[in-house]
Amino acid sequence: MQEFDLIVIGSGPGGYRAAVLATLRGLTVAIIEKATWGGCCLNRGCVPKKDWHHTAHLVASSKEFAKRGITGSLTADIQGAWDHQHKVVENVRDSYTDYMKRLGIAAFTGAGQFVDAHTVAIADAQISGKHIIIATGSSPFVPENYPLTAGRVLTTDDLFDNPPPAGKRVAVVGSGVIGTEFAYILSQLGCEVVWIANSKPLANSQFSQPALKILHDTLKQLDIQARTRSRAQQVEVLADGVKLTFADGQSETVDWVLLGSGRRPHTDALNIEAAGVAMDSKGFVKVNAYLQTNIPHIYAIGDVANTRMTANQALADASVAIANILAPKSRKQNVAAVPELVYSAVELGRIGMNEDEAEDAELEPAVGFAAFESNPRALGQDDINGFVRLIADMDSGALLGAEVVGSEAGEIIHSIAQQFGHEDALARFAGMFYNHPARTEEIQNATETLANKWGLSEQVFGA
Repeated sequence: MQEFDLIVIGSGPGGYRAAVLATLRGLTVAIIEKATWGGCCLNRGCVPKKDWHHTAHLVASSKEFAKRGITGSLTADIQGAWDHQHKVVENVRDSYTDYMKRLGIAAFTGAGQFVDAHTVAIADAQISGKHIIIATGSSPFVPENYPLTAGRVLTTDDLFDNPPPAGKRVAVVGSGVIGTEFAYILSQLGCEVVWIANSKPLANSQFSQPALKILHDTLKQLDIQARTRSRAQQVEVLADGVKLTFADGQSETVDWVLLGSGRRPHTDALNIEAAGVAMDSKGFVKVNAYLQTNIPHIYAIGDVANTRMTANQALADASVAIANILAPKSRKQNVAAVPELVYSAVELGRIGMNEDEAEDAELEPAVGFAAFESNPRALGQDDINGFVRLIADMDSGALLGAEVVGSEAGEIIHSIAQQFGHEDALARFAGMFYNHPARTEEIQNATETLANKWGLSEQVFGA
């Protein structure tokens, strides 16, 4: 039996990063993948979805081209978009697997199954690990009344695993991040979208009302509106489409349905009981602040252990787990320090607390705000929607949270994340040097506004 310092089960962003980090630190590592190398993020999630989002953004932006002296209009074809993301994914996957080979990581293809707390079986082979990381990700949640049917009722995994079905009229089900992103993306890729949602889009998120208003207004301008408080009571798969019947007796017939109804932690066939690892009532693997399970040498990271279920969180978890394997209990997970992003009609990014959470923690939040409407870079791009919003503690001046809305929010939030957790984060923002013109300059403007409005000049600018 082969023995390793670390066995990683699952090759998504968390599992892959954990294997690479451990190898770079001198551990012998085995990684197991039962399906396609790269997991959901690379093959069916964030990588292909962001490829599509860029295409959708180009199409949406073309409506403003005439102002720039550019004539004509753009249209997108979903099959062409699918072919493009497929090539991108293959390119990334080839690079990914090549790097693992060059590092000497032992890769095993097959379903990993616990034999005991140190042993994992793959097909007819067994390997042993001093430490084990469970990084098996998540699977799409399928509501009971939606019968999965090839070409008719699909999960987002199905959509990227196979070329898109025929037909332009698509029902997108879900009001969370997945539904909000795909309602926008598919509408710009040439589909007629019927958006079915139990609640207002992102109503249960931590984004502020100003952020959500910009999102909702932009979606409305693009004629994308959710049919809220709607739940299909009956779903009938027809020879040429799908008929959805609602509680009020109304119905919609579409060519196909895309389920964006959330995900569930994936532990099927893992035989996790053999290792003695505990799970909660919702199927998540239970972990402590160091990402250890109740079996100390077994860790769990990413979607299988974290309700946020994002690649960002999985990557962060990998760093924490490896740090603690190398130096036990040296690093705690800090969920608040990991950026959350939504890529829809506008980009939304946030980190840390919002005002409600700050008040619940008996802190007094101070807010600094800077809009893109007067930003030279945004004006030059004909794209002024959005803002940078910083939340600080009124007493100490410590940065509690931040929010960025608008183009490039996914990149700008990283400049904030780099300083998040430092007691003098606002002072660092005020003292940084910025490219001009740039959207990122609004971090400095929001900082200065906050300091002036709330009397925090000493904390921000010094004596």
